[in-house]
Amino acid sequence: MIIVIFKFQPGAFFGYGLRIGYNLPGITLSTDSYFYGETVVITLDHIDVTPTTALPPTLTERYDRLKALLREMERVIVAYSGGVDSALLARVAYDELGDGALAVIAISESYSAAELPEALALLEEQHIPFLTVRSTEVTDPRYAANPANRCYFCKGHLYDLLREIARERNFPVIVDGSNADDSGDHRPGRQAGREHGVRSPLLEAGMTKADIRALSRWLGLRNWNKPSMACLSSRVPYGQSITPEILARIDRAEGALRALGLGQLRVRHHDTLARIEITAEDIPAVVTHRERIVADLKAAGYVYVTLDLQGFRSGSSNEALKAKHG
Repeated sequence: MIIVIFKFQPGAFFGYGLRIGYNLPGITLSTDSYFYGETVVITLDHIDVTPTTALPPTLTERYDRLKALLREMERVIVAYSGGVDSALLARVAYDELGDGALAVIAISESYSAAELPEALALLEEQHIPFLTVRSTEVTDPRYAANPANRCYFCKGHLYDLLREIARERNFPVIVDGSNADDSGDHRPGRQAGREHGVRSPLLEAGMTKADIRALSRWLGLRNWNKPSMACLSSRVPYGQSITPEILARIDRAEGALRALGLGQLRVRHHDTLARIEITAEDIPAVVTHRERIVADLKAAGYVYVTLDLQGFRSGSSNEALKAKHG
């Protein structure tokens, strides 16, 4: 007999025939039961972690296309960040190419310190070979000036590093996690990728963000529902200089909010003012913890703490660009 204890976020879905909800602290059940609770104790004779449902035909076709693309590349370096896109790409590349796949993660002041342990843990769980490198884009005056094409300079630094590793280790192809949903927003980093010959297999296979999350869940990647992330510099309005101190302040402020169990969020930096973007359903929680949040963000270095009533918007810094250009 095997006794297994699972802890899940309320409302999460565990894709092996078990559904998590609310209310009961712990119950004993069989593998094919539906249950509620944050902590679940399961007693069973064996564990079968084979996914219970097949992929939809369209996603199966795109998945097959992705695998074929990677096999054609033979040896790839994956520009890995720990997000759901690059994690899936690293997993499928490793499945298809084995040691012909190498995930490389760049560490800098613009990358949240809290993200690194989780990003590396996922690679270790999946037995994916990886390297960490130090990126110094924040010291580049062109990047630090924070122009609208800031990401172009960041990605240029990253791809220069990856190209050097690729040359030393005989990896002919560098791939990134861009997907089919990335073509509609302001993304100057894509230009840097094209100039460095970086391939985007998820995009080439026609995979959307929804596809990527569904496939990641089906493959058992624990970050399949991880909130979308972006570098810390994206919290600073274009034209305002970026410094390591500002990035550390933002990182500390967002860490304080995540410690409350909040999910998709941003702390937008406006000098001494912090503008919190949170999903609409989490706004009541922010109000409930108002005093603690104000204290934590002031301890991080802010004088004023505000809540954006529009809620979370990915890439909301680009709204000013769109307004300026009509």
